[in-house]
Amino acid sequence: MLSSGSPRSPKPRRLVQRAMHLWWRFSRPMTLGVRAALIHPQRGVFLIEHTYTPGWYMPGGGVEAGETALDALVREVAEEGNIVLDGPAELHGLFHNVTMSPRDHVAVFICRDFHQTAPKRPDREIRDSGFFPLDALPEGTTRATRARLEEITSGAPRSPTW
Repeated sequence: MLSSGSPRSPKPRRLVQRAMHLWWRFSRPMTLGVRAALIHPQRGVFLIEHTYTPGWYMPGGGVEAGETALDALVREVAEEGNIVLDGPAELHGLFHNVTMSPRDHVAVFICRDFHQTAPKRPDREIRDSGFFPLDALPEGTTRATRARLEEITSGAPRSPTW
């Protein structure tokens, strides 16, 4: 029996939550995502609009276990834009994305040599996509997307955060 001054034992649900948090913290100490600044000299920059979150983004996604960042980039641009890289992807920077998690990081690559095998049709994940002039990005382009493109195209100072 607990005395009135004794601490109560945590409820089973709380113990499970604590265990899951510890497992997550030690099994995934950092998450890594990639984004592609696909810049075509005549067509502009390729952006996507997701079905599950508002705004226009550079295509990209998470790096899976056992996958390199470059492999993830190639996979994501193919899935989200029917785009094949024909030349090297240049690392622009690694950014701490504190809006997602204190452990999340995003690697942004600049890709200037690529082709699109077919227009990307909307699906469960991608609502819309297309090329846009760098000086006429669509309404709703995210702040981070605009900041990275500004860094890439006009030499604005790079921020360490997304």
